[in-house]
Amino acid sequence: MSLKPFQKGQSGNPGGRPKVIAEIRKLAQEHAPAAIEALVEICTNPKASDAARVAAANSLLDRGLGKPVQPIGGDDDSDPISLIHRVERIIVRPSDPDR
Repeated sequence: MSLKPFQKGQSGNPGGRPKVIAEIRKLAQEHAPAAIEALVEICTNPKASDAARVAAANSLLDRGLGKPVQPIGGDDDSDPISLIHRVERIIVRPSDPDR
């Protein structure tokens, strides 16, 4: 693998995106309706295991509504701003922890 920089005006990928990826994306788009129907079938099938039904429901919700945003968390007593301030004190001024 060559680590030398590219010359000015030269593309890092002169051949463009590999055709295989485009073909896979096209196939996925063609089969998306059937995949969604299969997930709905699993989700609503009372004979399917609970785990399968929950996994299908999660897949449908994640793709239909988007995955929920994960909040930045610390302990319950601190808010994110206090956490950032503490990180700054420890990294920038480690000799002055009270400030």
